[in-house]
Amino acid sequence: MDQNKIGRFIAECRKAKQLTQAQLAEKLNITDRAISKWETGKGMPDSSIMLGLCDILGISVNELLRGESIEMENYSKAAEENLLAMKRETEKQHRLMLNLEVLLGLVSTIAAFVILFVTIFYVRNIALITLLSVVAAVIFMVGIVACLKIEQSAGYYECAECGHRYIPKCSAVFLAVHYGRTRKMKCPKCGQRSWNKKVLTK
Repeated sequence: MDQNKIGRFIAECRKAKQLTQAQLAEKLNITDRAISKWETGKGMPDSSIMLGLCDILGISVNELLRGESIEMENYSKAAEENLLAMKRETEKQHRLMLNLEVLLGLVSTIAAFVILFVTIFYVRNIALITLLSVVAAVIFMVGIVACLKIEQSAGYYECAECGHRYIPKCSAVFLAVHYGRTRKMKCPKCGQRSWNKKVLTK
């Protein structure tokens, strides 16, 4: 999706309806700064207000995501292209989150081990050793919890038995036996426990 094109289209439709940014913002119960961000291509409307925005501007969601008016004979094709673009965008965001998970895990683990190394070989004060050990443990645990949360929410797990793709509970991810991004979990649809693989889109 081309945010600049979408932004220009929103501005054109707003002006065609003889609305200022402030008036449009008031109708949507948001700030005019948000409208300005959309129109300059620096942001996109949240999905929660897309329908309201389209209703006010007299356009469809497909036209909004396309950034232009769509003739009826091209509507189905445009809808499919928009769905594909949204799928690619979702996949990109999930991939970025999973890369962040790896980075976060490495940073927290290295930081914890560096602190422990320094504590073991260079610190002699018992109170300081205890404090630094606790700090290292907290850094490591916070990193692991954050990584598990990302692992749980970014993308989906695909059941090996029925192919159902789902987002598991945090506790299921935490307790599951795993290798890489494959975890042995119970599918909420078929109820079978199998090796479920991480996938980026539903």
